[in-house]
Amino acid sequence: MSVRFIQNVLFTEFIILTYIKNLFSKHSKQVKSTKIDRSSLNVVVHSTKSTKAKTNKPVQSHKKYTVKASQVNIHARMLSKNALSVVEKLNRHGYEAYIVGGCLRDLLLGKTPKDFDVATNARPEQVQAIFQRRCRLVGRRFRLAHIMFGRDIIEVATFRASHEVNHSEQQAKQNQDGMILRDNVYGTLEQDAQRRDFTVNALYYSPRDNSIYDFYHGIDDLKAGKLRLIGNPVTRYQEDPVRMLRAIRFMAKLDMFLDKASETPIVELAPLLKNIPPARLFDESLKLLQTGSGEKTYYLLRQYGLFEQLFPALIPYFTEQGDSLAERMIIHSLKSTDERIADNLRLNSAFLFATFFWYPLREKVDILKNEGGLNNHDAYALASNEIMDLLCHSLAVPRRHTGVIREIWLLQLQLLKRSGRFPERTMEQPKFRAAYDLLAMRAEIEGGESIELAKWWHEYQFSNAEQRIALLKEQDKNAPKPKKRYYRKRSTKKD
Repeated sequence: MSVRFIQNVLFTEFIILTYIKNLFSKHSKQVKSTKIDRSSLNVVVHSTKSTKAKTNKPVQSHKKYTVKASQVNIHARMLSKNALSVVEKLNRHGYEAYIVGGCLRDLLLGKTPKDFDVATNARPEQVQAIFQRRCRLVGRRFRLAHIMFGRDIIEVATFRASHEVNHSEQQAKQNQDGMILRDNVYGTLEQDAQRRDFTVNALYYSPRDNSIYDFYHGIDDLKAGKLRLIGNPVTRYQEDPVRMLRAIRFMAKLDMFLDKASETPIVELAPLLKNIPPARLFDESLKLLQTGSGEKTYYLLRQYGLFEQLFPALIPYFTEQGDSLAERMIIHSLKSTDERIADNLRLNSAFLFATFFWYPLREKVDILKNEGGLNNHDAYALASNEIMDLLCHSLAVPRRHTGVIREIWLLQLQLLKRSGRFPERTMEQPKFRAAYDLLAMRAEIEGGESIELAKWWHEYQFSNAEQRIALLKEQDKNAPKPKKRYYRKRSTKKD
């Protein structure tokens, strides 16, 4: 082979190798460009996922309102397991969710929360779709979801927004006085905090990062013992006049003071409570008077002109000095209720109202007996109807309570009968104990014959059969004998 031939072969191979190399280089560039496109696609996908995840994580603007829960001695073990499970499940489905409100306030004050609430950006229908049979939607004015764990109910509310933007009446509605009739305008976490009533209730706990979001310095207000409304107090009271009652309840229960701006409008705006449905006012009255600080609450209600909005029928029986029988009975009854709560004893709501209206009933009975000529029993029955109508006009007392109230009142007549088998039959009545408690309160307030009557019944209750017979015999000796009635014999005419 000649040298020339070998050079030609080598040159040809070089050209072929160069061509192949160029082919591979072009292919590699295409692959690189494809990879770049895929990476950009991955960035888009990642940004989409991060947008969804944003609903689970606090927005950067929350940082300045964030407090580590451990810094204020709040730990996950102090919270309801059921509430935490609700929050975690909503988070897993891509929603924001926080433990919110009064439970955090109570924990910060070292108290045991009564219940735990959750706030989320999930709509009520979406919450129901997640929890299905465990969930029940309630409310028309405020649409809420109740998640049931046996007897434990976790209330889940969707973030609310303001009513500044026009919405349909199905979402938002207000009357001429500015009171909110329907509030189903949904918003963001910040908007929800703005819609809360008091700063100490605008607290949100996130289990994900063990943080508390405090948008309106509620923790500082708790430390100062200050109760402060969020926003313009006049507007907030007009939106929901019950906020005035809540202010009184928190002042008494938490031993806090109301700041000047929130306190000033109450007396003037108190008549707005007449626009509240009586059924809701009944529920609020129980929260006010049966939470362990009823006596203090009563004085605050009188001070701010709110008591007469709840119990207008009692006002004519009050005096300027505050020493009427009706007022003394109310104070005595509330003191007794507070003591029972402190001792973890059961309460009877009907008994509380029976004591409140006992002396108005007595006065009405006397009027009916003197002016109408009715006997004692008929006068009590008619007076009971009139007093109950007055009570139910302002507070929609359920029938299960009104029946008990009437029974307690009528048993006061039975307690006067202490001869024969009357005492035994009276003690067999289901509400005897409540009737006796009312008699004991009357004895402390009235004195005189009521003391002797209450003492006799106390001894009779705790005596054996022989002792009871002795008490009855002694009562027969001491009690004046009824006058004998003489009847003329009818003369029969003979035909």
